[in-house]
Parts: sequence; structure tokens; C-alpha cells
Amino acid sequence: MLITPNWAVHPRIRAAMTTRSGGVSPSPYDSMNLGYSTADVRENVMQNERLVAEALGVQTSSLRWVHQVHGNFVHAAESLPTNEPLGATTIQGDAILCRTPGLVCGIKVADCLPVLFASDDASVVAAAHAGWRGLAGGILENTVAACNTEPARLTAWLGPCIGPTMFEVGTDVRDAFCDSDNGAAAAFIAKSSAGKFWCDLPMLAKQRLNRLGVARVHPSGLCTMSDRAQFFSHRRDAVTGRMAAFVWIEPIDA
Repeated sequence: MLITPNWAVHPRIRAAMTTRSGGVSPSPYDSMNLGYSTADVRENVMQNERLVAEALGVQTSSLRWVHQVHGNFVHAAESLPTNEPLGATTIQGDAILCRTPGLVCGIKVADCLPVLFASDDASVVAAAHAGWRGLAGGILENTVAACNTEPARLTAWLGPCIGPTMFEVGTDVRDAFCDSDNGAAAAFIAKSSAGKFWCDLPMLAKQRLNRLGVARVHPSGLCTMSDRAQFFSHRRDAVTGRMAAFVWIEPIDA
């Protein structure tokens, strides 16, 4: 049910990402669908959320969510409402930051790039939803700034997303990055079709994080679109479920 980041962080940092397995939802949302925005039966998603919380070893009331809109706004987990009823929120944003032990930052994906952050001293963690629009719009820059800690003291994990040989884009996407950053051209490989490119989201994210001073960036290397058995993919299936990536600070007395 869970993938854990391949990073070395403070022992009080906890993080994981769900796969599509281990839940109760029927096809095409089979089975661990965490997307309340899908047409899946709400009770199924609620039960899946409970199962994930149990697997994480946390209470569902500790989970914090935002209504993701492919933007660049960062919310403090402490300012978000308690997760009751499950999954109910209209607060728009695409990243959550937390300094309070026990509160869990969660973001949902089905091809977009989940990016988790942890500081060396376990004083702050964050989770960002980084599709191409969010990346181009500065969601990672805003998240790092909101951490209010030296970027060199942050570690980032780039979770499973649509891979660099699967994500076909047009010139509009390439221009959104390359018009302001010549180095971004390395993340786009021209296809034989005119005006079409393969886009490497993890490379774009790593470039931006490195430029900010976040040197420790760990890509998962996993592709959501090519691994149907393990991951949901909106680009592949259109009607599909949602996975979630989580990060939190474990309380000292846990």
C-alpha cells in the first residue's frame, strides 16, 4: 500500500506515498482511491482514507488537505481545518507546510509530481503538488521560501509522477519554462511530430530546487503512467483514482 522515500532525514521525520493497492474502491478506481473529486462512491474514499491513516499510524483527524488548483499558494497546516468530515475542504492551494508535530501534510496526485520536504533539525516539513503549471508558476520556490530555513538544510523527495518518456507536451509548456530559463531546455526532447516534446518533470523540479540552494534532491525514478499495476495515471486512463503523499514530524512522546 505504501512507498517510503529514498532519503536520509531526521529520525522524527515520517513520510510515505500510497499506491493504488490495498483499498476498497471498484474499477476504474481500484482500489486505494483517495480522490473525493472523482466519481467514486464517497464512502469508499472515506474507508480508503481510514485504511491509509491506520497504515501510517496516525489518526484521520491529523490529516491536512487543500483543494489543489495547479497554482502556487502554500498553506500552513496549523491554519487548515481538522479533517472532519473526511476530505472536506474548499481551501485552495497546492502546498502544505507544517511545524507542529503530529499534523500530517497530504497532497494528492495521479501523474503530477509530489514533492516532499524535510529540514535537517525536523523543525519543518512540507508537501507540494507540482504539475507543470505549478512548477512553472513557482510552487517549489514558494514552498522553500515558506519553510523559512536555509535551503541547504532542506532535503527533498520527488515522488512517482508521469515519466520523461511518457509526458508529451506542446510548445506552450516548453515555452512556459524555457522563456525564463535557458537551462530548462535540457528537460525537453523534441519528438518527430512538429511542436511536440517529451517533458521531464523531475528534471525541471530538480533544476529549480538546486538553483534555490536545495542540494539534496532524491528522485524516486518511478513512472505513474507506465506502471499500471502500482499507480493511477490520469494521462493514461482519464477516469481514475488518486494517490497521496504524506510527510509529518513525529511527536517526541510518540
